[in-house]
Amino acid sequence: MNNNSNSQKVPLNKTIRHSVIFSFKAGMSDQDKRHFFDAVSKLTAIEGVRTFEILKQTSVKNKYEFGISMEFQNNEAYQYYNNHPDHVAFVQNIWLKQVEDFLEIDYESL
Repeated sequence: MNNNSNSQKVPLNKTIRHSVIFSFKAGMSDQDKRHFFDAVSKLTAIEGVRTFEILKQTSVKNKYEFGISMEFQNNEAYQYYNNHPDHVAFVQNIWLKQVEDFLEIDYESL
């Protein structure tokens, strides 16, 4: 251990957790929702996606219905996913057309 106050700290390569909670637009059928979740699941093929989950909201404390959570080894892997053409196409062609409201949280442990 180096106690020298002039030594540089090396930043940690922290895991990024990407979570989105959301509600569908009114009138979405169960079949529409299944197609949506099938399309979301295909995003796991993008390199770097880890610990992927589709979740159903059970609390009455907020208005959202569902959640999607995934982890990335680091911010570089998350940025690769976020800018990947398959993710961008999903957002433009499916997400924006079928999701009414959402909250996105991208975070790392302290």
